[in-house]
Amino acid sequence: MNILVDAMGGDNAPDAVIKGAIKASNEIEGTITLVGNEDVINKRIKELYDKNSISEITNKIKIHNTTEVINMEDIPTHAIKTKKDSSMVVGFRLLKEGKGDVFISAGNSGALLTGATLLVGRIKGIDRPAIAPMLPAYKKGLMLMDAGANTNCKPINLLQFAQMANFYLKNTYKIESPAIGLLNIGTEETKGNDLMKESYKLLKEKSKELGINFVGNVEGRDAFSGEIDALITDGFTGNVFLKTVEGMGKLVKNTLVDSLTHNLWSKICTIPTLPAINKFKKKLDYREYGGALFLGVKRPVVKAHGSSDEFLFYFTIKQAEQFAKSDSVNIMMKEFEKITVNK
Repeated sequence: MNILVDAMGGDNAPDAVIKGAIKASNEIEGTITLVGNEDVINKRIKELYDKNSISEITNKIKIHNTTEVINMEDIPTHAIKTKKDSSMVVGFRLLKEGKGDVFISAGNSGALLTGATLLVGRIKGIDRPAIAPMLPAYKKGLMLMDAGANTNCKPINLLQFAQMANFYLKNTYKIESPAIGLLNIGTEETKGNDLMKESYKLLKEKSKELGINFVGNVEGRDAFSGEIDALITDGFTGNVFLKTVEGMGKLVKNTLVDSLTHNLWSKICTIPTLPAINKFKKKLDYREYGGALFLGVKRPVVKAHGSSDEFLFYFTIKQAEQFAKSDSVNIMMKEFEKITVNK
């Protein structure tokens, strides 16, 4: 297995990508290809590790040279069409040609969405691919879908998000009947805006036919109860929800640290509880959950956080290997093909 990583994408590239890839290379079965400017990457390797090339550090990482970079301020469609030798476009091309099994990028989200759709292609039967990160919940994980790819949605899009979440959780996490809820401002089916009301009706109508365990509307405060496996919403609401959750996680961790180190006595009393505290902090650390899966395209694509550090790249690379191993994309393609044929 070969994991393709956009070495030039993200706020901390290429340093965080290089460090994360080297750390992950010791723990994965496959190989890693850093897609980016070879001169820049080797220069950073020299400065970071005092080695002339990455081959002197590990034989599990190679570099595929490119000469261009898609920046965060670039217009997505224009960048994908004009920057043919950018790390992102080349990464997608290698993925489509079968020279890699999964592609990771922390670069321009709009360009990633555009490139995945135009260069890799949508799965037949899916109108809009979506970003699906895994979040911590009580004694389990929670899939959020969509987390930012589609800010304007129709009810059919949310139904398809639910279908994709259902297929993925069943196949990868072996959850027999994933509980799938619709993020809303109340649990009653009459609550919400027009999109949520119509989406509720469609999900309720189609869930039995499509094998979806739709549990109805879910308020944000109940999302992490451990009773829900996937939370469905439009990309605008999902992105606001995701970033709010990340911010609240940081607040809880920082407040906890301040409270436990307030004075000498609190520090002393903290010592016996350190293992439990560290476990709690780890649970709240979004880096532990890797990147966000980009579901709905014909090959595995993972969106890493734009501000990813080396630890998040490390976790994302490990996550991406499992994503590719699960063969979820091919299974999803076959399932949607069946649904299309039976329409």
